[in-house]
Amino acid sequence: MDSKRNQINPSTVFVVSGGARGVTAKCVIQLARHYHCKFILLGRSPVAKVEPAWAAPDLTEPQLKKRIMEHLTAQGEKPLPVKVQKLLNAFLASSEIKQTLDAVAEAGGQAEYLSVDITDRIALQQKLAEAVQRTGLITGIIHGAGNLADKLIEYKSSEDFETVYSAKVTGLKNLLSAISVSQLNYLVLFSSAAGFFGNAGQADYAIANEILNKTAYLVKQQYPACHVVSLNWGPWDGGMVTPALKEFFAKRNIEIIPIEAGANRLVAELSPDNQEIVQVLMGSSMDTGEVQFDPELRTFNLRRTLTLEGNPFLYDHRIGGNPVLPAICVINWVANAAEQLCPGYKFFSTEKSRVLKGVVFDNLQASEYNLELKEIAKNADEILFDGTITSKNDKGKLFYHYNIQLKLLRQIPVPPPYTGFEPRFDQAVLPGDVLYQTGVLFHGPSFQGVRQVLNISPDKMTTECFLPAVPERVQGQFPVQTFNPYAVDVQLQCLLIWARHFYEAGSLPLNIQKIEHYRTIPFDQTYYASMEVQSSSETGLIATVIAHNARGEIYTRITGAEVTISKRLNGLFTAANPLTEQPPTVEQPPTVFV
Repeated sequence: MDSKRNQINPSTVFVVSGGARGVTAKCVIQLARHYHCKFILLGRSPVAKVEPAWAAPDLTEPQLKKRIMEHLTAQGEKPLPVKVQKLLNAFLASSEIKQTLDAVAEAGGQAEYLSVDITDRIALQQKLAEAVQRTGLITGIIHGAGNLADKLIEYKSSEDFETVYSAKVTGLKNLLSAISVSQLNYLVLFSSAAGFFGNAGQADYAIANEILNKTAYLVKQQYPACHVVSLNWGPWDGGMVTPALKEFFAKRNIEIIPIEAGANRLVAELSPDNQEIVQVLMGSSMDTGEVQFDPELRTFNLRRTLTLEGNPFLYDHRIGGNPVLPAICVINWVANAAEQLCPGYKFFSTEKSRVLKGVVFDNLQASEYNLELKEIAKNADEILFDGTITSKNDKGKLFYHYNIQLKLLRQIPVPPPYTGFEPRFDQAVLPGDVLYQTGVLFHGPSFQGVRQVLNISPDKMTTECFLPAVPERVQGQFPVQTFNPYAVDVQLQCLLIWARHFYEAGSLPLNIQKIEHYRTIPFDQTYYASMEVQSSSETGLIATVIAHNARGEIYTRITGAEVTISKRLNGLFTAANPLTEQPPTVEQPPTVFV
């Protein structure tokens, strides 16, 4: 790494959105004081070339309002409060911008101001191209622009969302379109603790700032020599934090960042010593305490588009040549959604999980799926959901894919010990790699976790399992959070092995009566799956499968797992990729940061 490249000096040119006013301006002044560098400050407010006749130095806001009213009256206009406030705001903004420019110069830096809306891509590109002729090559971006429209989500309008979202996300996208990332030594994003923790009334603001966080990681991954940092600021003592908000934060013990301390922290974060730190949390948690229990039963509808490109693990779950969404991944889908909707609760169990019409990627799958999560019972300690996943075809016909009852708990209970573990080894049983290579199991590397069948009988079966970590990129839209669907799918492969062993037939899942989830099954560690047969015939199998460690400590217990058995399914089960083969590489799309 070229350490000289990542050293701010007088030739460094920063473009700073929102940089001429508020806390971002204070940061710019502090950088100028330390490094005597150059700045192109961006903002929407125009700067008056000539002060209005009613303006005078050192007047208070009430005095200025009075003079504006007198001026309007003298001009024959009605001094409407809205018009008076508009003129006052424009004057105050213009004055603050001039003060910032003067302060940067006094600190030893150079700055010019461009009045431009960063959500206007063409205007931004034109003005920056002109400014570069005067300042030299832009080598840093500080994206500090932002808007607020705080209100509970049920009262937010699409205009509210666009106002907040576009300043952060569209603004950054346009900056990265106007300035080649390859020429940057610095990319500094002013994100927010609201994006990290969430905050009541700021759903749009949290979304926008979390996109900044993820963009920072993506840029750093693709341009490792660039010093990229997303600063998750808590509330500042100034800027958008009004006195009322300050009082609100104080009552909840939320730290307010002093302006000078915050500006100094930015300078410190741009030190070469912090080159590899991408996301930094500034201040305390935005958590305002435990959310009061609401007894009202709610219903949520969540839409999702599923693609093979976005979920590479699907290539490792092909039946009859077509990728099929594993039923256990559907439970992960529902559990992750429910946990996000109910902070403080964790997924514990499912009841009556039914596969109605599986999702098969055969070029006929739906473009969008809807998850309806309905609270059917709740108290302060637990919430019971009914989850149904549906889709519609081009003619509007409704298809039902899965139905699950799912329970969240405040506190996950201590699991009972499993005493039925039989570690004895039967030499006659095939090892796991052979099961995958011969088509007994069809799963690819993301699900190839059966290392050895230790023993098998008409009543019971024990497998030793070890699943290498599935890369996050491969997990796609089904990330491991509380629940590890990839390891639990390995647990359920016991049913397929048992059916093929005793009936020489393939099998497919129908239902799962109950799942109890006590702990996440870890990647890269040995665990065991013990299966106990409840009932069986040549057409079907129902069993209980427990995932546990060598001491009998339970991870997940699945009761009433049911599969259909038929030799006609044998043709759908083809030999899987060998254990050493990786899922098909998904071609990365062109770099798009937001």
